Formats: sequence, structure tokens, C-alpha cells
Amino acid sequence: MPLSVLKLLVAASVSTMSISERVKKDYDNSAVTYNDYSSLPSGQLESQLIKIALGDCAGLTILDLGGGTGVHAREAIDLGAATVDIVDISPGMLKIGQEIEKSLGRENTTRFFEADVSKPLSHLPLRESGYDVVMANWIFGFADSMEVLEGMFRNVVGYLKPGGRFVGVRDADPRSPALEDNRYGGTCKWVKDIPGGVKYLCVLHCTPPIEFEGASLEVIYSGSTEMHERFGLIDVEVVPYESAEAVQKDPEFWKLFLERPNLAVVKAVKKTE
Repeated sequence: MPLSVLKLLVAASVSTMSISERVKKDYDNSAVTYNDYSSLPSGQLESQLIKIALGDCAGLTILDLGGGTGVHAREAIDLGAATVDIVDISPGMLKIGQEIEKSLGRENTTRFFEADVSKPLSHLPLRESGYDVVMANWIFGFADSMEVLEGMFRNVVGYLKPGGRFVGVRDADPRSPALEDNRYGGTCKWVKDIPGGVKYLCVLHCTPPIEFEGASLEVIYSGSTEMHERFGLIDVEVVPYESAEAVQKDPEFWKLFLERPNLAVVKAVKKTE
């Protein structure tokens, strides 16, 4: 078969790959090095903001949707969480997380489940009574349609107890100048318009670099609280960047980022009946 024809066939197969299939492939490929993201400037900022959003987790039960290797789940445990259930589409990421938990000698604190968090999770043995906190870090960055986004929000709110807290990281500005070079640890190779939003190719400058294709709808990255409120989340707030130690220590370094942040950590509460 001529090489040119083979390339066309490969391109065709890639173009028909669903967003969930691509996410699974990308994150399986990067599972071993993904934890290195937490050492990059943007990873450090993200972790600090999430810890602020989580606050005191003493004795709480937490569901971490799209939790990967458990980076933020371990932070929640350090803040006092009793248990964390992680759901992620990537078996490779989950395996790394299980190995880390085993090395820490606390295999019963965190449970790992493989599933697409945009689809019903009723087949998993999750807590029927719900969770005190539901985390959803970056999952909205893989929603290329309202159908997918709505599925994610149904799971966030459906498993959250009334009065429980939501914490999540989302895109803030996919075209931010902060993503034009790797000073903060991440860049975007390209951003393209799709109906209602954008898709993009992101690079995390770990060793080796991690590439993944994402998608985000304007209703999310614009900062609108429409989706949160529609699904019963109230008191929606963005955690102030200036509250992070990294920004306080070196505001000059973070100046470009602060002008047009590319990420935001959001917290909210599920309204009670």
C-alpha cells in the first residue's frame, strides 16, 4: 500500500475517534509521567487553589470524577478526608494511582473505578447516600457538546449530598497569552472553533512532554454559572488567584497569567430542598 494512502487511512481513523476514545488514549499514553505536572508552575498553582477550595476535609467522603492518578485525591486525604472514590476513563492512570496508594500503605482509603464520567455511573458501587464533596478537575475540558457536558453535570450533582461542596478546575481562556510559551508549564499548539466552543491541542512540558487534545464550550470557559445553577449548584465562586502562595511569592512572574488566566478553580454548593 502506498505510504500516501496509508497516511490518509490513519488520518481518517483519527478523525472518527470520539472525544472519550481520544481522552482514554492520550491519558493512557501519559500515565507514567502525568504526576510530573504537579511540579510545573501551573500545576503548583492549581494544587494550591484546589486545597484552598477544599478547605477542612476532616472525616469527609469525596468523589473525584476524572481523578486520574489521584493527585488531588491525595491532597484531599492530607486535608483529612476519610475516603476518596476516583472515577477515570484511563486504566493506565488508575493503575498508577493504585500503585501509589499501595506504596503509601493505605489501599482502603481510595477506591479506583474505570468509567466515562459523561455517562451514567450506576453500574459502579459508588455511595448511594452521596458524597460530602465532588471534585471534577478538568473534565469539562473534554466536553465537545452540550450532551457530553450535561452528562458530566448530572454525575457531579447526582452524587453530591444536599449542602455538599463542588470543587473543579476548568478552562478560563483557551487563547490566553499565558499558553503561548512554556513559562507556566503548558502551551497550546492550536485552538480551533467548534459549534459552541473550541477544541485544542495542549502540551504539558513534563519530561517527556505530554500532549492531549481537549475541547471546551463557551458556557464553561466564559465564566458563566449557567450550567452550575441549572443543575442545582449555588454560591458559585472562582477561588482568587492571589490567595495562592505561588502568586503571593512572585506576582511579577504571574503577571501575564493574571491578565488573562487560562484556568480557574471553581467551588459551589448543592442547594438543599
